[in-house]
Amino acid sequence: MPEMNRPLQKKAHEKSTIDHVIAVMSGKGGVGKSMVTSLAAMATARSGWNVGILDGDITGPSIPRAFGLDKGFPMAGKVPHARESNAGIQIVSANLILGHEEDPVLWKGPMVGQAVTQFWTDFVYSNVDYLFVDMPPGTGDVPLTVFQSLPVEGVIIVTSPQDLVSMIVGKAINMCQMMGIPIVGLVENMSYFQAPDTGKKYKIFGDSHIEEVCADKGLDLLAQVPINPDLARLMDQGRIEEADTDLFKPLVDKMIKMTRK
Repeated sequence: MPEMNRPLQKKAHEKSTIDHVIAVMSGKGGVGKSMVTSLAAMATARSGWNVGILDGDITGPSIPRAFGLDKGFPMAGKVPHARESNAGIQIVSANLILGHEEDPVLWKGPMVGQAVTQFWTDFVYSNVDYLFVDMPPGTGDVPLTVFQSLPVEGVIIVTSPQDLVSMIVGKAINMCQMMGIPIVGLVENMSYFQAPDTGKKYKIFGDSHIEEVCADKGLDLLAQVPINPDLARLMDQGRIEEADTDLFKPLVDKMIKMTRK
C-alpha cells in the first residue's frame, strides 16, 4: 500500500512546549473514543507526565463535559491558553468557545479542519509531555488534516466487539499506514459487562474478534474496557478524573516505549 506524503507540519504556538502528540481515532462513531481519550490522558498523568487534550471532534465535542469544564480560556495578553482541569489536564475544545454546550457547530468540512489546526497553532500548551488528539470518527477530512498538519507520533485505535469490527478497524489501520504513522495499539471498548453481584461476564455485543485482528495486523491489544454504568455516569457528571485507570497502564507503558527511545 503506497504511502501518502505528509506535508510540512504546522508549528505549534511559539509559547507552547509539546513533546509528543498521540492521536486517538476510531473507524466509526459510538465506540466511546472520547471516554478512552479521557481515561488514557488520566492514566498518563497519574504516571507522572504532563498531559493535554486537543478536542478535534469539533461537531461533537465531549471532552469538556467529561472533565467538568464550562466555557472560556485563560488569556495572557491576547493569547488564549489551554484550560486546565482539576487534575492539571490542559484542554482545548470547541465547547469551551460556544455560548452554550448544546449549541451546534454548523460548519462545513474545510472550516472544521481549519479549527483543528488553529487549536494547535493559536493556543498555548505549557510544558506538555503528551498531547492527545481526540479525533472525530472515520477516515475523512479532519483525521487527514490532523495527520498532515500535526506532528503525530502514534495512533491509538478504539473499537468495539461488533461483527464489522475487522473491516472498520482495517480502514483506520490502513489510513495510518498510508500516512506512515505508527500505531500504538488497539483499545476495545464495551468488551463485556461484569455482573456486580456474581462477577460473571456477559458479552453484550457477542464474541470479540479483536485478538484475531491484532494478531493478523501485528498490533498490540492495549486494553479491553468493560461496559461500566459507573464510568458512564462519571463522564456525564464531569468527574472522569475520579475513574480507575489501572486498565490503561499497558497503553501508557507502550506509548512511552514508542516515543522515548
